[in-house]
Amino acid sequence: MLDLLLHNATLADGRTGMGVAVQGGVITAVTAGLSPVNAPAHEVVDAEGQLLSAPFVDAHFHMDATLSYGLPRVNASGTLLEGIALWGELKPMLTQDALVERALAYCDWAVAKGLLAIRSHVDICDDRLLAVDALLEVKRRVAPYLDLQLVAFPQDGLLRAPTALNNLKRALAKGVDVVGGIPHFERTMADGAASVKRLCELAADQGKMVDMHCDESDDPMSRHVETLAYETHRLGLHGRVTGSHLTSMHSMDNYYVSKLLALMAEARLNVVANPLINITLQGRHDTYPKRRGMTRVPEQLAAGLTVAFGHDCVMDPWYSLGSGDMLEVAHMGLHVAQMTSQAAMRQCFEAVTTNPAQILGLTHFGIEAGREASFVLLQARDTVEAIRLRAQRLKVYRKGRLLAEGPALRSRLQIAGRPAEVSFQTTPHQR
Repeated sequence: MLDLLLHNATLADGRTGMGVAVQGGVITAVTAGLSPVNAPAHEVVDAEGQLLSAPFVDAHFHMDATLSYGLPRVNASGTLLEGIALWGELKPMLTQDALVERALAYCDWAVAKGLLAIRSHVDICDDRLLAVDALLEVKRRVAPYLDLQLVAFPQDGLLRAPTALNNLKRALAKGVDVVGGIPHFERTMADGAASVKRLCELAADQGKMVDMHCDESDDPMSRHVETLAYETHRLGLHGRVTGSHLTSMHSMDNYYVSKLLALMAEARLNVVANPLINITLQGRHDTYPKRRGMTRVPEQLAAGLTVAFGHDCVMDPWYSLGSGDMLEVAHMGLHVAQMTSQAAMRQCFEAVTTNPAQILGLTHFGIEAGREASFVLLQARDTVEAIRLRAQRLKVYRKGRLLAEGPALRSRLQIAGRPAEVSFQTTPHQR
């Protein structure tokens, strides 16, 4: 007898009437027509045609800063640079216990939303490595529920901060997973390029992945992603390097971008855009018209790059909102990038599920036989509807274990004088 059978489900690829069999925390079969009659199980869930998705994955977050909004003050200008300055004011006041408490609270939010994997950048420019130790402890404690991957992030600049390089190496030695960087925050363009080279060489020597805050600016001449693509290709790091933000591409000359996209594709560079934060922080120096500030997602996808959307911030010095809902991120990304065709909207769903899982190297994620039985049942009939409604999470499973569940959202309405129970979803013939 199976441990779990979830049947009559719709999958993200459009297949309907699907059954997912689970034994020992692993998916043993994904087959149309599976039912309690032909596949008895201790726990049976009738999906009633609703969408069963791989878990949500956030490929770019800052868990060391999350839920710190208002400490020690609010970002009055709303700019990226004031946020960085404010974080610098807050760092000396941080305690490990407070960091752990806030991060664990956020992880609770995440799991309830079906977000079961997060890549978090952690600032290593505090010589105490307080945030590193705190998030390594959080990673240990949430391991049964959530995959937490950490990036050693020199927030103050690798070459600009005197102890950053040594601290970064110390963080990697402690168990941090990925090499990070921020070349556009170095003192000069030359220093920025030098930091990219040094960090990529360090990652190649240690067999690490790279995820670099790159060109998070409205400056069309901020072109460190070109250096990142070159170093990726030179060192044979293809597919293991991610450029996050890349907002300067929004403002670059179109001819130059046509060359740049080819270089990025040659290096198999991954991209993470952060729609909620990019639309909030970028374009702050514009009058009108104001730039959207997000990188060129449709063009990057068309070039064959793996592109994900990240949440980036939740209630911290840079962003006062957020709830850990990756469907909210996909919803904003869809609008900012004007990705409104049916195919493009499905790509936005992939940008918060399968694509970030690929970027993080999570080969155990996905609704396929032999993979980890981790998935989310959503109150939606397809991926487009899931984004439109920011669909209710009906059930969240990790390795076959139910972690969270919520009721289906329904409303009692008076229609033509008659009460009718209406769920917040369409049926296929109404679309």
